[in-house]
Amino acid sequence: MCGIAGFSLFNYQEGGSASLEAMHKAIVHRGPDASGIYLDDHIGLCHRRLSILDLSEAGNQPMYSADNNLVIVFNGEIYNFLELRAELEQQGVIFKSHTDTEVILELYAREGVKCLDKLNGMFAFALWDKTKQELFIARDRLGKKPLYYFSDNGRFAFGSEIKAILALQDIPREIRLDAVHDFFAYQYVPDPKSIFKHIHKLPPAHYLVLNKNGFSIKEYWDLSFKHVTGNSEETNKQKLKTLLEKVTKQRMISDVPLGAFLSGGVDSSGVVAMMAEASNSPVKTCTIGFDDKAFNEADFAREIAEKYHTEHHEFTVHQNIAEQLEHIASFFDEPFADPSLVPTFFVSELARKAVTVALAGDGGDEMFAGYEKYTTDDIENKLRNKLPESIRKKIIPSLVKIASVFPGAIGRKGKSLLTSLSHDPAMGFFITNSMMTDDMWNKLVKPDVAATLNGYHPSQYTLDMYNKADGPDHLSKILYTDIKTYMTGDILVKVDRMSMANSLEVRAPILDYQVAEFAATLPSSQKYRDGEKKYLLKEVFKPFIPDSLLYRKKMGFSTPLDDWFRDELKVLSESKLLQCNKGLSEIFSTAAINSIWQEHQSRSKNHGIVLWSMLMYQMWYDRYAVIQERAS
Repeated sequence: MCGIAGFSLFNYQEGGSASLEAMHKAIVHRGPDASGIYLDDHIGLCHRRLSILDLSEAGNQPMYSADNNLVIVFNGEIYNFLELRAELEQQGVIFKSHTDTEVILELYAREGVKCLDKLNGMFAFALWDKTKQELFIARDRLGKKPLYYFSDNGRFAFGSEIKAILALQDIPREIRLDAVHDFFAYQYVPDPKSIFKHIHKLPPAHYLVLNKNGFSIKEYWDLSFKHVTGNSEETNKQKLKTLLEKVTKQRMISDVPLGAFLSGGVDSSGVVAMMAEASNSPVKTCTIGFDDKAFNEADFAREIAEKYHTEHHEFTVHQNIAEQLEHIASFFDEPFADPSLVPTFFVSELARKAVTVALAGDGGDEMFAGYEKYTTDDIENKLRNKLPESIRKKIIPSLVKIASVFPGAIGRKGKSLLTSLSHDPAMGFFITNSMMTDDMWNKLVKPDVAATLNGYHPSQYTLDMYNKADGPDHLSKILYTDIKTYMTGDILVKVDRMSMANSLEVRAPILDYQVAEFAATLPSSQKYRDGEKKYLLKEVFKPFIPDSLLYRKKMGFSTPLDDWFRDELKVLSESKLLQCNKGLSEIFSTAAINSIWQEHQSRSKNHGIVLWSMLMYQMWYDRYAVIQERAS
């Protein structure tokens, strides 16, 4: 696990080695073990190394191919590199190291872009071909590793994080207003956008080729749901079990200490069980708990730890996050507001004290329909199908107004349900899962900002993915949508930033692309059955996890936001939200911000999610956007 960055010199002179040094210093947390740069007349590359495989200097980067023609900087892990290495050795390749990086180099030397079809892993890399004078940048299929690029008037730069690009001189920091609107709807900025106008995300499963004439971007893989298997449920269960055992074992290859995140949920418990079955020594497990029992899963995690005799580490997050929140948030260089970033940071910090690599259960909910929202969506669709369109379009909007009168959660949930029912299934899915309603946005947003947006609506991102999905039914379409949006834009960003903030590598077996492809072939009834989420995955894990844990209500990595804003985060939030004259106040009316703050403090309404999004936006702005004024 590492950090990479670089720039093109075809049309702009960046400042040479000093600029490369500034770039890799900005992401030192991603790789504290070593650093290196490459610079010629056309390209500059730099690398930060977190040593995982081949801890010797032979593993340092930038790394060169045997013929010295190719140069690579690589972030990630290739899990099938030993098999690929064996194939290359049969072709006469002699390796100088025991790294997966060198395998990518020699595979590309022989197969070019087609090498991506053979790589199984989490990765983002940039590879410079001296002969072709071409830079090849690629990102893994599901987007586990990040890659940002800057492009403006022929100037080009890239990095694992935006802060590496911002380390260059005179990078414009103009904020995208549509990305701001996206952020408040989703709690993240969806790809390929970033919060900055001239900085973009390379989407997952895409590669970029740059030369003196410019650059092009192409997709090399997509997830298809249209080929539904006719295999029996028992056959599918055995195939899934065998596949999960294989990919878990692959992710246990490491030259440094390895352990696992253990939340006490189905997915992380299943991964730990499979690790324990494959290991000759106790698995190191790490768990985060909260003082508030409603958000605390530590007892469930402890039950799994005891069952598999793990070397268990546990940390309770007490109500003192205000002291560390600005530090934690600083690792996100564009607005990000998934509240579970807090426990993810702490569990990564805890894990890093014992291990350098941790396995996690990410991916199970998206691949096998594990979120509570799928139950909500199922109920809504059953109601939607029973109501004639004329009623949904004409009568329900009036009922929404009535529901708005009721206070508290009843009124809020009733309004959300009715609003969703008045739309088609795709738009209903967006409404149910949006973190800020249109009513709240319209209450907060300044008229001039709304006018500049000119009717733009964040739902387009969800609708585009839903309509691109090739699945045979609604569930398959929303699973595809979540994999392409929420998972890549939220879950994987959160895990990457919070783990790398602590120089920890996190691997997710269930996110193996082969697992994703297999899950996509399963009939929807084997994922979600009569209200039971993750049906087949639970069947696989049944021998390993007690029923009391396997079938308990999902909690998720939640945080007590509403209470935080009335207690622990109150003083900090008042200074950030009510006393600022830049950032949030340029987007939202200060009177409207104050109004929802007072409603929350009086307990007449709970606005924890909205207040959290605003706080995280302002914290981001204070650290990353105001520098524009100093630099200009």
